[in-house]
Amino acid sequence: MISESPRSSSSVSGAGFEVARIDDAPLLLRTPPPLRTLDDVRLQVAYEVAIRAITKAKSLDGVRVGVLLTLSKDEDELFLYKVADIIAHQLQLTSFFFALATTGSSLLNRPNPVVFVASSQEYVQRAILLTSAKFIGRIRSGAQLSHVRWAGLIDGIGTSTYDNDALWDIVRKCARAPMDPTLPPPGSRSIDQILSDARAQLQRITPRQAWDELREPEVGAPTFLVDIRPAAQRELGGIRGSLVIERNVLEWRFDPRSSSRLAIADRYDLRIIVFCQEGDTSSLAAYSLQQLGLLNATDIIGGYQAWKDAGLPVDEARARALIE
Repeated sequence: MISESPRSSSSVSGAGFEVARIDDAPLLLRTPPPLRTLDDVRLQVAYEVAIRAITKAKSLDGVRVGVLLTLSKDEDELFLYKVADIIAHQLQLTSFFFALATTGSSLLNRPNPVVFVASSQEYVQRAILLTSAKFIGRIRSGAQLSHVRWAGLIDGIGTSTYDNDALWDIVRKCARAPMDPTLPPPGSRSIDQILSDARAQLQRITPRQAWDELREPEVGAPTFLVDIRPAAQRELGGIRGSLVIERNVLEWRFDPRSSSRLAIADRYDLRIIVFCQEGDTSSLAAYSLQQLGLLNATDIIGGYQAWKDAGLPVDEARARALIE
């Protein structure tokens, strides 16, 4: 009985290729895979970064939006251009808007590049205006590369969380669908609603209650009557002994954590009684103080006018002098 021996194979290596033979079969040339260049590697990384950005994108009014901050040490702009090209190709049939930027220190010792890529010229135009407002004094240069793409250089991108939040705010606002300018935007509140919500957090007091509280010989915490009216209203009269603090600096003067605070504002249990002319602005001011942690802050119902109408002591000497 004659048995067949298994087929044997052999190979011969040549310069740049490999020759393989299986028994008497014809020679097979096996060429080695081509070597990957540095450009190939960069393109692969750009593709992965672009896909990651698309995957993490959000949908807003039917528009895919996203922000990508990536670390790149050299050729930052070229890398972002490649990422932008890939995003545009992958989403060519959809509406989209992306903000791309590199972070970290550059080997070229220059500001960080930022690129906007979108499906609509309108998105890019809006973004240019918003970027100028968001990064005042930090934009070194900027140019519109095409009707759907913009690139610029901005100092210190990624050095604080503000930058990421600002870019997200830009893409969200740019991608929103146009709306009727006469209708209030979703989530907005009227001033009456804002005032009502603020007063719901306060224990407001009448002028008489404020007067009695200020005259109380024993109090649990230092109590201050604060006049936040503008100078023009104070000229017509005020309450003697009140602490005059302009509304635009009130929070900085009473926040114990503020470097601009008053010397008396060194504790959070202060009893601060705020008043304005008629009791509206004071409610918002007192609520703002509560948000700082000054939970005893409140205001006078009806303001200075109600105090005066109640027959409580007022200082009108200056007003009389002006009239004379």
